Order: sequence, then structure tokens, then C-alpha cells
Amino acid sequence: MREKLLERGPGALADYEVLEMLLFFAFKKGDTKPLAKALINRYGSFAAVLTAPQKDLLDMRGLGEHSVTAIKLVQDAALRLAKAEVVDQPLLNNWDRLIDYLNAAISREKVEQFRVLFLDAKNRLLADEAQARGTVNHTPVYPREVIKRALELHATALILVHNHPSGDPTPSRADIEMTAEIKRAGEVFSVVVHDHLIIGNGRHLSFRRERLL
Repeated sequence: MREKLLERGPGALADYEVLEMLLFFAFKKGDTKPLAKALINRYGSFAAVLTAPQKDLLDMRGLGEHSVTAIKLVQDAALRLAKAEVVDQPLLNNWDRLIDYLNAAISREKVEQFRVLFLDAKNRLLADEAQARGTVNHTPVYPREVIKRALELHATALILVHNHPSGDPTPSRADIEMTAEIKRAGEVFSVVVHDHLIIGNGRHLSFRRERLL
């Protein structure tokens, strides 16, 4: 597998083979193929294994701290690579890459997470920060704190983002009302809310595109 990867490059290996090699680097001995296949079967895909909760992985027979650390290291590397594609670029002109990054970051989260992308006057990313985490269907958000943080970062625009663990990105009434509150609070300080994106599992919804903003 190592020779195939080096000769053919990324994409040469099947998902379970990538995971098998990753586990082998953590264990340094033994046959890791059965464990790799068991993980793929349990979670459904290589990506789902990477994003599985750390506690769940540690509780699985055959995995330990070294192997779970290796899995989470690859997840972190993938997120950094995806984020690098959008940093220093006007986000409104790189929408597809932004959606790819957000899908990688939060689409498989088991609870709701509310994030804010803070932008400068050229719509380049100043910061991507998680403002709150909630339950499987609710996240408390405080408009005053969002705008306060924007002023601290000297941001002139925002893109609001949160995930729906159900996979359905349809906004709730609370989502719509909260977005309107943040928009009104931002207008007082000349901070523009460009959009609010809801990320589902493989699907997303744009408030701007749906004329909800």
C-alpha cells in the first residue's frame, strides 16, 4: 500500500486502506486491516470515522490513545487544509470552497454549533470562531456578544453559520428571528450580515439565497 500511494499519489488507496495505514503508523505492529474495516462498517465512511466523537473511539475495542490521536490528527490536518483554501481570499468570491470547509468542519457534529465568520472590508476572513454549542436541536445565541466580538476584531461584515445534526438545513422560526436580531444589532455599528448558512449532512441553506435576510 505504501508503494502504491507513493507511485500513484492521493486517491490510489481505498478508504479502509488509508485507515489501515494510519492505524499501522500508530500501532507499529500487527494486522490493522480488520480494525480498519470494522471502523468503516460502524461509522459508514472514512470521513465519519475521522469526525466520530473522541470518547466513542476510545471506547471501541482495539483502539487506544495513540490510534485515536492519529485519527484526530488527520481530521485536524484536513480542516486546516480546507481552511487554507479560504483564508486571504474574498469569501463571497470563493463560495464553493467556503461550503466545502464548513461541511468538513461541522456537518457531522452531533450537537448544534453556532459559528461566526468575521470579515474585513475586503470580505477576507479575519476569524472563524465557535460562539456557542448546544443540544441536538438548539444553540443559545446572544446578538450582543456577536456584535461585541465583531467590534473587538474590527470586522465590518459577518457570515453566520450553524449546523443541524438532523441533516435537514431547513431554518426554524428561532433561527430566522435570531438572524434578524443580529442583523439589527449590526446595523447600529455598521457591521453587515452577509448571510446565515445552515449546514446539514451534505446539504446547506443560504438565508440570502432564500430571501430570508
